Amino acid sequence: MARVYNFSAGPAVLPEEVLREAADEMLDYKGSGMSVMEMSHRSKVFDQIIKEAEADLRDLMQIPENYKVLFLQGGAHQQFAAVPMNLMKNKKAGYIVTGQWAKRAFNEAKIFGEAVELASSADKTFSYIPDCSDLPITDDMDYVYICENNTIYGTKFWELPNTKGKDLVADISSCFLSEPMDVTKYGLVYGGVQKNVGPAGVVIVIVREDLIRDDVLPGTPTILKYKTQADADSLYNTPPCYGIYICGKVFKWLKAQGGLEAMKVRNEEKAKILYDFLDQSKLFKGTVEKKDRSIMNVPFITGDKDLDAKFVKEAEAAGFVNLKGHRSVGGMRASIYNAMPKEGVEKLVAFMKKFEEENA
Repeated sequence: MARVYNFSAGPAVLPEEVLREAADEMLDYKGSGMSVMEMSHRSKVFDQIIKEAEADLRDLMQIPENYKVLFLQGGAHQQFAAVPMNLMKNKKAGYIVTGQWAKRAFNEAKIFGEAVELASSADKTFSYIPDCSDLPITDDMDYVYICENNTIYGTKFWELPNTKGKDLVADISSCFLSEPMDVTKYGLVYGGVQKNVGPAGVVIVIVREDLIRDDVLPGTPTILKYKTQADADSLYNTPPCYGIYICGKVFKWLKAQGGLEAMKVRNEEKAKILYDFLDQSKLFKGTVEKKDRSIMNVPFITGDKDLDAKFVKEAEAAGFVNLKGHRSVGGMRASIYNAMPKEGVEKLVAFMKKFEEENA
C-alpha cells in the first residue's frame, strides 16, 4: 500500500529516510547483532547513540554550554508538574493561557503553589495570542510560563512575552526544531517529541544549569528532580532508548536538510500555500487571527458540521488522513510538520479546491 499524507497533530509524520534507515537496522544495529530495542541503556553502543543525539541537538539549536539537555519520559504532561516542583521556589508563578495545554499546565501548577493567570485568549476560543508587552508580573514570581505553539488552536507566539526579568518557561512541543530559536531567552524549554522530532515516549528538557537545584519543593519524587536526571546524564532510570535513537536520526536528517534556517524557509512556504488558499476560498476559512497563525498547525472550517465531516471522510479516501480537528473544537486541522513534504500540502489544496467546486 502507498504511504498516505499524514496530517496528524501527533504522533505525527516522520521523514521517510529515517524510517527506512531504522528498518534496515531493526535486527542488527551497526554489527551489534541486536536491535536498539533490545540493548542495555548502559551499553557502550547506546551510550554513543544518546551522546551523539545530544551533540547534534546542541549543534542544531546552538544550545549554550550552561544549559543541560535531558531525554526523559512522561511527555509534556509530566512537565506540567515537574516545572513547578523544580522551579517554584517562592511558590508563585505566572501563566499565559492560550489553549488547552497551557490551561492544563496552569491548573497543575495550582497544586504546588499560587499560579497566576497573567493573560488569556479564552474569550475568543483561543484564536489569538494576547498582548504580553506589559503583564501584571510581581517580584515574587519564580517564572513566566507559555505554550509557544498551540497545537489545537493553531496559534503561535511570534513575539515572546515581556517577562520583566523573570525566567521564561516554554512548552515547545509542536514547534520544536521548526525554525531557529535563541535558547538564552528562556530559563527552560521542553517538548514532547511526537509532533516534530520522533516517536511518542520521549520528552526533551533544555534547562539552564542554575535552575537545577537541590532545594526543590518538598515531596518532589526523586525521578522528577532535574538534578537527579542531569547528574545521571538522563540515565537515572531506563530511558526511552528506541525513541531517543529515532530522535537522533531525525537530528541528522535535519542537519542534512540544511539545519533550522532551511526548515524555517520550507515550513513558511508550506504554510503560505495553505493559508493563501484559505484566505481566498468561498467555502473554507481559517480560524486564527492572521498575525498569530502557526506554521505547524492550521485549523479551518466550512461553517457546516455535516460538510466538515463529509470533507474529512472524502479526504481520507483520497489519501489525506488525520485532518479531523481536535475533539474540543471540531472542524479540520492540517498539521504540517518538518517531515510533511511540500507536495503533500500542494495536493491537499488541490483536493480542497475540487471539494469546494463540488460542494459550493
